[in-house]
Amino acid sequence: MPELSVVVITLNEAANIDDALASVAWADEIVVVDCGSTDDTVERARRHTDRVSHRDWTGYGAQKDHATELATHDWVLSLDADERISSELAAEIRSVLAQDPPSRGYRIPRSTWYLNQWIRTTDWYPDPQLRLYDRRVAGWSSSPVHESVRVDGPVGRLRHDIRHYAFRDLSSHVETIDRYTTLAAKQMLDAGRRAGPLDVLVHPPVAFVRNYLLRRGCVQGIPGFVVSVMNAYYVFLKYAKLWELRQRD
Repeated sequence: MPELSVVVITLNEAANIDDALASVAWADEIVVVDCGSTDDTVERARRHTDRVSHRDWTGYGAQKDHATELATHDWVLSLDADERISSELAAEIRSVLAQDPPSRGYRIPRSTWYLNQWIRTTDWYPDPQLRLYDRRVAGWSSSPVHESVRVDGPVGRLRHDIRHYAFRDLSSHVETIDRYTTLAAKQMLDAGRRAGPLDVLVHPPVAFVRNYLLRRGCVQGIPGFVVSVMNAYYVFLKYAKLWELRQRD
């Protein structure tokens, strides 16, 4: 059975890091790479593992590649500090690794806790994340936002969810949207994309309809409605910021 390294990158995650690392205490190794926390993230992480190091921030993908390189074992599970591995998912991962894995990477569904319930509709679910991989044939993209693993070989799927505690409240959600849309707009600009009035006017309501009706956010009451509105707002802000960047050229 291949041994497993869990890798986590952090910055000021004192509120999350204990629960995240406790959820993977069963792994053979935990590697934490911090990029300059000013709270007690590092001290808390050291309660769970002696593999804690510092690296200045160079981007999500580069940080995760660095953490992967520090790992001792070839099979790696990448976990964000605001995520948890349930006992069911842990058992599934161990079962997959025990059978000489037929795939070189595995996508794992992710469910998000939001407004006091698990969101299992809209664009937020199943939100498959390629997080379990053989590092010998894998590497992270350099995208400034929504980074992902690329695997040279077959990719399978697991059944049990990663549990995601993304936002403390609505204010933290709005702050995250502002930060991520800035990165996304810059990425689109660098790729030569443009935004006009139709993009700003049409894409957001289409996103709302997709989330609320087609992807059944409507069955989750107010939380489903709020997620659908927030996703539409994300799309609006992304295109508006791209338009703004183009005006500066």
